[in-house]
Amino acid sequence: MAGCEYRPYGLLAELTYRCPLHCPYCSNPIRYPIGSELPTEVWQRVIAEASDLGVLHIGFSGGEPLLRSDLPELVNAARKAGMYSNLITSGIGITLDRALELKTAGLDNIQVSFQAEEAVLADAIAGASAHAQKLKSIEYIHQAELALSLNVVLHRGNIDRIENIVTLAETLKAERLELANTQYYGWAFKNLAGLLPSREQIESAGRIVAAAQVGLQGRMEVVYVMPDYFGDRPKPCMNGWGRRHITVNPIGETLPCPTAGAIKDLQFDNVKNQSLRWIWENSAAFNRFRGTAWMTEPCRSCEFREKDFGGCRCQATLLTGDSAATDPACSLSPYRSALEKWVGGNPESWNPGALEYRINP
Repeated sequence: MAGCEYRPYGLLAELTYRCPLHCPYCSNPIRYPIGSELPTEVWQRVIAEASDLGVLHIGFSGGEPLLRSDLPELVNAARKAGMYSNLITSGIGITLDRALELKTAGLDNIQVSFQAEEAVLADAIAGASAHAQKLKSIEYIHQAELALSLNVVLHRGNIDRIENIVTLAETLKAERLELANTQYYGWAFKNLAGLLPSREQIESAGRIVAAAQVGLQGRMEVVYVMPDYFGDRPKPCMNGWGRRHITVNPIGETLPCPTAGAIKDLQFDNVKNQSLRWIWENSAAFNRFRGTAWMTEPCRSCEFREKDFGGCRCQATLLTGDSAATDPACSLSPYRSALEKWVGGNPESWNPGALEYRINP
């Protein structure tokens, strides 16, 4: 059993890809996976099996997980399994009754996404009239005494408003604010030309965030996630492929990371047919890039190979066509100079035309 030396700590339960929003940076698959969403009893079994594997944290995600009427039952299953639970939501669909129901079921935290700090821009990015509903949902979350986090995906259209976004998070009394530059997978990769900020925008945002982190210390945690294309070192994606994380998508396919479907020659085993333990320990997908034996140069002999694990396999696939290539986000990658020219060039030449939006099933 090749996977026995590794233990998963986190499970991302993608309950549905249905969503009331149409954000152009969504990392969900461009095409909805074919098949029926997992029923309640299968998700309950998956949660129990994840706990048996050692998982401590579960994120209920989507799409919009609030579209699942059985969400409180699944939250309660996580509570009974001893997991910390986080609901990752647009906020659309939260009422006071729903918030209290989730609190009673055992939910620990709600993370609400915002697109900007003011309604006109936020609604334009979301492709829906949503900002006012999000603000109302925050009132209900506080009334239910649930811990609140905010998430804002940054891109060319809102990154210059980052100071106002931090102020919004303060006003809404969030305990944590995650300012995550767009990671280019799914629809975000398709819309890269319209989303990618300039290096100057990235650097300016970084200075503002650094000041906010100092000024808000002890009151609100502020996390800033750099876009991979502008760094020198790749992120240790998911803390290493098949080492710490499991994603189960709405139809039961089980992936080492949420965007692993970008690697077209991988086949993902399904929890409808196999136990989560069998998939974790034995599946070809989870073992494909575990450890370092799969690596090519310069990763194979690199001193950082046990720290960043060659970077993101999905990003390497999208940018180079080779899932085993060194992530171009790494300054040591043979593809790095090409990436720098690409990022520094005319983005409209990469993907001409207007932004494309997700078509919800």
